[in-house]
Amino acid sequence: MEFDLENSLTSLEEHHSDTVPNLFASESDHMPSRNFLHCLKNSGFNVSFRQEAISLLLQAQYSCNYDPFIPYLAVNYMDRFIAKQEIPQGKPWILRLVVISCLSLAAKMKNTHFSVSDFQGEEAGFIFDTQTINRMELLILDALNWRMRSITPFSFVHFFISVLELKDPSSSQPLKDRATEIIFKAQNETKFLEFKPSIVAASALLVASNELLPLQFPFLKCSISSCALVNKVSKK
Repeated sequence: MEFDLENSLTSLEEHHSDTVPNLFASESDHMPSRNFLHCLKNSGFNVSFRQEAISLLLQAQYSCNYDPFIPYLAVNYMDRFIAKQEIPQGKPWILRLVVISCLSLAAKMKNTHFSVSDFQGEEAGFIFDTQTINRMELLILDALNWRMRSITPFSFVHFFISVLELKDPSSSQPLKDRATEIIFKAQNETKFLEFKPSIVAASALLVASNELLPLQFPFLKCSISSCALVNKVSKK
């Protein structure tokens, strides 16, 4: 069954009464550690590794016409993996192998066909066989404790839209679309790794509402800020 990033804890479409509190309680388990964030701030190698990896994933999205949620999920796997696994420097082939393996895992979770041959060509400089990729996938799975149903900002968008109590229900879809676009773009910025997925989701929706519904923005901001489940301490 395909994994839905907007409904991380259940395969059902509806949000049960206990699902949202569980999301808030579990979201920190799906974030990179503080040590990783510290290393990103103090290591040019880690930052450049991540930037190049994201660039490769976005290339794969455009060249293979993937659902944008697939590279997004792959980046989440990669961040959590390199937070636990030290990446040796001076071996550029490792970056491509990690990217391919994370993309392959994300495609499997989204029940999407992934062709290694479409992603790695001779011009890439490195060609990996299926066995090598499978070994890296197992290494990633082990580092992530097999927690592949990642809790991301998308897991909270539906909830926060319901909290907003919009005057015009038809405006919910444009808000969701704009917030989704903002969340996708935010993933490129390492700064956002410091914030919980719920905070990123709430912030994206507030930016979207300020753009699309400026007259309602003060009320909408108050609705989210006063939500009992929102952790006022925005950083992990």
